[in-house]
Amino acid sequence: MIPRGLRNNNPGNIRRSGNNWKGKLPAGGDPEFEVFVDMAHGYRALLINLRTYVNRYRCDTIRKIITRWAPPTENNTGGYILQVSRLTGMQPDEEVKATKETLTAIAGAISYVENGVPAKREDVEAGWEII
Repeated sequence: MIPRGLRNNNPGNIRRSGNNWKGKLPAGGDPEFEVFVDMAHGYRALLINLRTYVNRYRCDTIRKIITRWAPPTENNTGGYILQVSRLTGMQPDEEVKATKETLTAIAGAISYVENGVPAKREDVEAGWEII
């Protein structure tokens, strides 16, 4: 079975909201999570969220980003932080900058944790290109 995030072209499993994301399918077909026209638009939304976390909310470490992204009320946040840290090669409390290299690495790691399969680098890069 294809993981929900991949079925929805939403590799970060972004919850439904009033946000009018570019490439969002309004009807969607999933009552809980956003659905995008393609994977590039799903990664675009994930990358914009990550950039906002770093720049606006001062979530400038893997630990701070993932604690906001996957709160302990819904997730094994500690395990999630360790996985993203391992996959990116960044320490949990290392300072994160909102650069293409860093944010695409984190987005790919989040996609892996959410969906259980490695992110396709070309999809992550395509998301960055349409920000």
